[in-house]
Amino acid sequence: MPWTAYQVILRLHAPLHIGRGRVSYLQRARPYVTGRVLRGALVSRVGRNNPALRSNDPRDPYRCVSKTFAQYLTFTYFYPALEKKKEPGKWDVCFPWDNEACFRRRFLSSYTAAALEYPQQTAAEGLLYETEFIAPRALDNGQPVYLMGYIFVDEERLNRDKYDWKAAFRRLQLGGERGYGWGDVRLEEIRQHPGSGKLFGQICFDPNTKRPTVCLEKDQPVLAHTDAKAGALAGPVEPIVGREWRADNENKRKHVGQHLLFDGVRFAPGSIVLCEESKFTIEKGGYWQQQPPQEGAP
Repeated sequence: MPWTAYQVILRLHAPLHIGRGRVSYLQRARPYVTGRVLRGALVSRVGRNNPALRSNDPRDPYRCVSKTFAQYLTFTYFYPALEKKKEPGKWDVCFPWDNEACFRRRFLSSYTAAALEYPQQTAAEGLLYETEFIAPRALDNGQPVYLMGYIFVDEERLNRDKYDWKAAFRRLQLGGERGYGWGDVRLEEIRQHPGSGKLFGQICFDPNTKRPTVCLEKDQPVLAHTDAKAGALAGPVEPIVGREWRADNENKRKHVGQHLLFDGVRFAPGSIVLCEESKFTIEKGGYWQQQPPQEGAP
């Protein structure tokens, strides 16, 4: 089945926090947006925009939208980008592993606060915390920060009028601390990507497969969490654990975030390909799965 690729540019209008775990009192942030976070935000927004899609089951009102998107949409991770000064309308994507120190100085900041103890109005003991975030403007020169990524859509099977994913980008919040206004992004541009081009200007891809497929050469970095069983990568690995809303939770905890999903141990984005050429399929949640080598290949 052919997949249509779209390049999506979002402008960041508020701090963005995608949780990466806690160290002491610091809540670390990922320097990118995962496909799983993006899909969850789109599912929620599309379900709210079209009440007819919502289920009568209050335990899982967006199940229909979620299953449909899992089949007919998939995503790359989204990375910070800056608009080129001499070429308006074009962006330079910034990967955190290219120059980690420079990336942190330019994009990452933090907010420190302390929980209060009522009615004394004093700081509660041990509840000082610091939340890291991607800043909406570059910290070195004040340029607006954008997020660049790609969405693959099965146009033949997805009902565009019913599941209007493009309209969802016009009003979207990503990540944590949304109750404080964080994660506010606004659509800057959606452009259909030519099949002959490269993702992020670097990676070849094939949309004419069962799942979108990307092809990496030796020493190229993967741009998403990739199954650690492949063994043909070099880089840090981490367990992927997330909270989900599931009505069929075996422990009968049927509230938001009560289901813990373990997605295995995966290589982190930025891990390097060791083989001469490797192909990866983009799976649900934006994760990459390495394809086995073809017979006769070295």
